Amino acid sequence: MNYESLLEEADSQGIIIKERPLLANDGRIRGTQILIRQDMPDCQKACVLAEELGHYHTTTGDILDQSEASNQKQERTARLWAYHKMITLERLVAAKEAGCRNRYEVAEHLNVTEEFLQEAIHCYQAKYGKGLQKDDYLILFEPFNIYKLV
Repeated sequence: MNYESLLEEADSQGIIIKERPLLANDGRIRGTQILIRQDMPDCQKACVLAEELGHYHTTTGDILDQSEASNQKQERTARLWAYHKMITLERLVAAKEAGCRNRYEVAEHLNVTEEFLQEAIHCYQAKYGKGLQKDDYLILFEPFNIYKLV
């Protein structure tokens, strides 16, 4: 999933995306309008847009005050939504099948930043432990690697 496909998906849901020269944030949502900082690479815009779409689908109310536990929980929920949207286990396997050999190549193949990929890997590790088998592949989260089972 890349930035363009996320833009199309948002448009089909009636969500307006605008790129602006934001100073304080990479992205911001208000109702059905999402602002994205315009001077980022597309892979970073995709990660930010995925998180803002996560807020659209999972967040209620104003959660700007992150000192409140309920707001922190909603922030995390939106991020988890974004990780699952952009980096599924199937897409990790597809990256391996495409010849990706390391974290950088996987991130590039998935059109995400390495930081976003690492955060998603930590999320999957918290959920599944050290690793899991997906079809004919073993996905290890720490250290990150994907092995084809013979």
